[in-house]
Formats: sequence, structure tokens, C-alpha cells
Amino acid sequence: MEEIKTLLETQPLFALFLTIALGYLVGEINIKGFSLGSGAVLFVGLAIGGFAPKAAPPALLGTMGLLLFLYGVGIQYGAQFFRGLTSTEGLKANLAALLGVIGAGCISVALVPFAGMPVDEALGIFAGAGTSTATLQAIIAAMKSDGAAVGYSVAYPFGVAVPILCIYVLNAWLKPKIEQPAGQVIETAEVLLSNEDFLGLRFPQLVAKLPAGVAIAAVRREHRNQLPSEQLVLKQNDVLLVTATDKVALASAVALLGKLEPGRITSHREDLDYIRVFASKKTVVGCAVGDLPFPEGLACSVVQVRRGDSDLLPSPELILEVGDRVGLLAPRDKTKAIRSFFGDSIKGTADFSYISIGIGAALGLLLGMIPLPIPGLGKLTLGLAGLLLLALYLGKIRRTGAFVWTMPLSANLVLRNFGLTIFLAQVGMASGPKFFATVGETGATFLIYGALIALSLVLITAFFSLVVFRLPFDTAIGVISGATGNPAILAFSSRIAPTDRPDIGYAMIFPSMTILKIVFAQVAAALFGG
Repeated sequence: MEEIKTLLETQPLFALFLTIALGYLVGEINIKGFSLGSGAVLFVGLAIGGFAPKAAPPALLGTMGLLLFLYGVGIQYGAQFFRGLTSTEGLKANLAALLGVIGAGCISVALVPFAGMPVDEALGIFAGAGTSTATLQAIIAAMKSDGAAVGYSVAYPFGVAVPILCIYVLNAWLKPKIEQPAGQVIETAEVLLSNEDFLGLRFPQLVAKLPAGVAIAAVRREHRNQLPSEQLVLKQNDVLLVTATDKVALASAVALLGKLEPGRITSHREDLDYIRVFASKKTVVGCAVGDLPFPEGLACSVVQVRRGDSDLLPSPELILEVGDRVGLLAPRDKTKAIRSFFGDSIKGTADFSYISIGIGAALGLLLGMIPLPIPGLGKLTLGLAGLLLLALYLGKIRRTGAFVWTMPLSANLVLRNFGLTIFLAQVGMASGPKFFATVGETGATFLIYGALIALSLVLITAFFSLVVFRLPFDTAIGVISGATGNPAILAFSSRIAPTDRPDIGYAMIFPSMTILKIVFAQVAAALFGG
């Protein structure tokens, strides 16, 4: 055993990747439907760190992993995050998490008079149960002691394990029906225009009268297919190629315009043909469909944008991302020019700009360093929560001049999952020695307190999310993940609910709850630390 310990301590990279491999093996163990998934990496890290205390890689490596995870989440869900903040559901989610964090914080402070615990250790348990390193740093700075680190090291594993177990129990108890949403598909219909109310109208006037989410991709007149233009005046017996992702809206448009005439347009491709290309060129990525700089003479109609597993209706405001598959109607002799215009490189769909991610991450870290004055408490910094906030904003705006902030979905998933894994392994290995040393000194007392505070944070948040505000289950577990904070909890939630709602809930909650935890700890330190 001593030889193995020496090997681990002298080869930290070997120890790191061994932790990752064993962690995922343990995470695959399924007991009556329950498995830890990537969260097991943390617990294997604790065991290896306790066995070989000097095996832990530098803390900077774990911080980099967390940075990659948070940046990827922010870039992908920026638009949904800002929409959520102004929605009723988003406000309810933030309020539920706020009540959970404050409730857990009050229980932590109550340990001081009722259990005779020093203030710094009690607040350290609060920081650990909320898995917030930034809060721990704020407590140490405010109290000018290392006592908070003791409580933090014991409570941190419970801050990961308890939420995961609670989410599992809630799912087993409530048995919510959560299905992976089917990808949207563009539906088409060929309609013979017979409604006299539309005859003689210009094409833009017709479009304005259509149901929301419906578009016209092509027009057939006098046995020839043509692209619609603003100057086109509608005539009797024109055949319109109508598209929509909503079958109900499509049916309404058909009933409004005339009657179905299938095959009139799609069976004739001598004038217009369907072309599908990858958006990979920098000149088109980050541009709205309505602003695409088509060169003169390159006439085409964008009828479909496929992103991931879903078809998107190409509205003029839709912004193209790297890897989008764009479907167009265009003359056959323009195929080569269109492919050149969009790039059409499958290799390019897996690339992203290291310049953009470097600048974005650097600016986010700078934002996290800015001291924010809090009256009566001094100053606080946001740390990596500042990086997440900036990434969310960049994910919302998507492009600034030549800088494209978004990245292909596949690259984003790989980047953030790799970052999450590195973070969990490093934190577990670094926390292992202190965890086992503290448990050996205090026995079960600190363990019970850590589990109690983590449980209170989860249950209060879950109660207000599910019972009071009646949020959807997949949103609620995303809110719980954001309130408790650790990415492993989010990873488990995403396995329980295979939708994007857990990720969006986490992104909506995590920045504001990180700030709240820091402020609460600093207020408590100022009030009770003297």
C-alpha cells in the first residue's frame, strides 16, 4: 500500500485521471435506479485524497475546470436566462432559492448559541453545505481565521450528496412524467391561393396576415417556381409553399389561403432546388437570417435551420450559430456559390474561436475581481459568479463585431463536461485529508450538522418551488441545483430530467444565490463575529 501511496503522491496527473476513471466507474453503479453519475468523481477524490494527501493537483487546475463549466453553461443559456429573469416563472424560481439559502443560513447561525459552536465554524458549515468556495473565502477574510475551513471541509461532501439523494427521492415519490421533448420539424404544405381577400396584395401584405410562426418559402406561377419578393403581387391560382413548425398554425394558414395542392412545387425542381449546407463561415455565424450579406445575384430562400435535433423556422431575427444546418431553395446553378457563402464545412462545426473564449473568460474573471461596496460590510467580489454573469450576457448577444461568442453545441457539451470532471476530481482530492482529519477529531457531530444544513437548503427550496409556486419538476430540480450550487447536482438533475430546463434553472439561480450566500455570511460575521 505504501508503494501505491508513493506513486499517487509523486504522479499527481496519474492520480487525477485515475480518480476520474474510478469515479465514473462508481457513478455507473445502479442500485434500484439510483446512481451518482459524475458526482461519484468527488467522493472517489475524497477517498484518494485521504489515502494519499499529497496527490492532489494544484487548485488552479480545479478552478480552470469550474471556469470551463460555468462559461459553457452561460454561453449556451444566456438568452433563456435573461428571459427567465423577467418572467413570472423566473421570479418564482429566484424567490424559492432565496428562501432556501436564507433558511439554511439562519439554521447555521443558530448553531452558535444552541450548539456552542464558534461563529466561523458554523458559517463554514453553511458555505460547505452550499458548496460555495467564494463564501468560504469571504468568511475567512471577514473573521480573519481559518476555522471556517474546518466546517467547510466536512459539510462540502454533504452539500453534494444530500441534494442528489433528495432529488432522487423526490423523483421516486412524485413520479413526474418527464419526456425528452421531440425535436421540432418543419412542416410544409402547398396551397392553391383561392381566397379573394388576398388577390392583388403585395407579398409583404400577405405575410402580415398569416398566423404567427408561418412563412412562405416559394411561389409557383404559370408552371414556374420562383422565390417570393417584396414586389410580387399575388394572383389567382398562385401556388404557395407554406412552412411552419406548428401543425395547428400551418392548418390555420392553409384554411385561410385556399386549398391543398400537394406536389405542385416540390415535384418540379428545374427552377428551384433544395440545398442543405452547414453554417461554418465567420461571415454568416452570428448574423441574423434577415441580415445575411448575400452577394449580388445570389438569390435564395432560407426555409429551414436545423440546430441540434430541432428545426427552427428561419425568421429574420434568428441568429445563425456554428454548426447550424441551413436548408435553402435556390437555382441549381447557384449551389456551388451558396456552399462557398455559408462555408459548408463539417469540420468547422466542431471548432470555436479560442480568441473569443479567451477574451470572454478574461473579461469575466476581471468582472469577478471588481470589489463591490456593501454599506456596513465593506466590499465583496463575485469571483467565478462574475464570469458566469458575463458568459450569460455574451450568450445573449452572441456576437460583437468580428467576435462570435457562441460555440457549437457539441463542442460546448464536451468542454463543460470535461471542466466539470476536472473540477470535481481536484476538489475531492484536495479536500480529502482535511475531511477525514476533521471527522476523526469531531466524530459524527459536524457530519450531522453539515447534513442538516444541506437538507434544510434543499427541502425549503423544493417546498417553495414545487408546493407553493408549482414550478414544473424539471425546472424545480434545476432551481435546487442552482441554490445548492455544485455542478455535480446539476449533472444528476439533467439525467433525471432529460430536458434543458434543469440547465436553464441552474443558470437563472446560481449567480444570484452565490452573491446572496456571500452577503449573508458577511452580514452574519459582522453581527455575531465580534
